[in-house]
Amino acid sequence: MKTIGLIGGMSWESTASYYRLINTLVKQKLGGLHSAQIVVVSVDFAVIESCQQKGDWEKAGGLLAKAAQQIQAAGADFLILCTNTMHCVSAAIEDAVSIPMLHIADATGIKLKKQGLTTVGLLGTAFTMQQPFYKDRLKNQFGLDVLIPNARDQELVHRVIFNELCQGKFNNQSKQSYLRILEQLHQEGAEGIILGCTEIGLLIEQEDTEVPLFDTAQLHAEFAVDEALKKV
Repeated sequence: MKTIGLIGGMSWESTASYYRLINTLVKQKLGGLHSAQIVVVSVDFAVIESCQQKGDWEKAGGLLAKAAQQIQAAGADFLILCTNTMHCVSAAIEDAVSIPMLHIADATGIKLKKQGLTTVGLLGTAFTMQQPFYKDRLKNQFGLDVLIPNARDQELVHRVIFNELCQGKFNNQSKQSYLRILEQLHQEGAEGIILGCTEIGLLIEQEDTEVPLFDTAQLHAEFAVDEALKKV
């Protein structure tokens, strides 16, 4: 079994989900008392969030690159970044280490293509919905057309993520708003909805809607476990 490196803390709530998901999947695949071999470096999200608000992506990239180097030094065979938004600095992280980094958009794109989808909706932070690093990767590498909410709904989705979900708060009114927004995207042509923030799956689940949901934290965890258990 390979050792998985996790860059976490953005937020720690979703990082805890990654830890649980990865270990659950390893146990399901190997049985018995098996669990995953994991190295975790968890950063202070307040510092990263400050960089986001200031648009200081270079500083944020440097901080996460340092975390990646710590993970490599601890013996991880590859790493994953337990957040969607900060994949905007994935190049800085990859350049800082020699071990592979498994990109969250690749884990998502592979699953969507296997399902035969061509048009999807995307919910996430304003950075993920608006910047090209995520949408363009899905389009260029997997041929997917990506729809995002209108400006007002983007603001709502973003605000709920930072003011509620990243602080462990789960509000039913916010849940209903998310369900309304994803249903609107479905009506506009989205065949499924990417939960493109690793906290969103803590608020809404597949049982809440008939629209197919693709939880990026779940897909990323599955991707990592497949790599960890891959035969050499």
